[in-house]
Amino acid sequence: MSLIKLNDRAVKDVTQFGSISSLGSLTHISTATASASASIEFTSGIDSTYKEYVFYFVNIHPQNDAVKFQFNLSTDGGSTYAVTKTTTFFRARHREDDAVTSLDYKTANDLAQSTSDQILDDGLGNDNDQALSGSLTLFNPSSTTFVKHFISDINEIQDNDMSLRGFVAGYGNTTSAIDAIKFQMSSGNIDAGQILLFGVN
Repeated sequence: MSLIKLNDRAVKDVTQFGSISSLGSLTHISTATASASASIEFTSGIDSTYKEYVFYFVNIHPQNDAVKFQFNLSTDGGSTYAVTKTTTFFRARHREDDAVTSLDYKTANDLAQSTSDQILDDGLGNDNDQALSGSLTLFNPSSTTFVKHFISDINEIQDNDMSLRGFVAGYGNTTSAIDAIKFQMSSGNIDAGQILLFGVN
């Protein structure tokens, strides 16, 4: 039996599609730091400069216990936040004492053609060592042809000492340009943490 050696040099020898080494880089646009903040809004920096925007959440800590971190979109510079959205939400969980492990779809956290805020987590704790970190990616918000897709991936410590990884995906069902976004808790302030906005070249 002979040995077949594959010699696929397609990626190595690519000369078209621009450059394979130019797959995008992050450009920092702004950073918002919470300090007992009712909400954090980005009303500038989201425009046609980039086709993709990434928001990074760093140690988001709530004032109240067992609350949900959420967002909404605007097409009028932040005057209103009520873009119609359809979304999915699933989560993986593991408690510190190993008593609970799960991977499930959470229907209570998704939206079906709703203007409500989209939940990104599922019960963030407010103990001193509990917080949320992760990201939200918004694709081509300035398009006036297509709906606005987004994907989120976070990890948090829940109020019951559970590590929860939450995955959200969906779209803002509008062909108007998205030019602002607001983050807030379902109850109480964002006590501390940072949100960093980057554009993807």
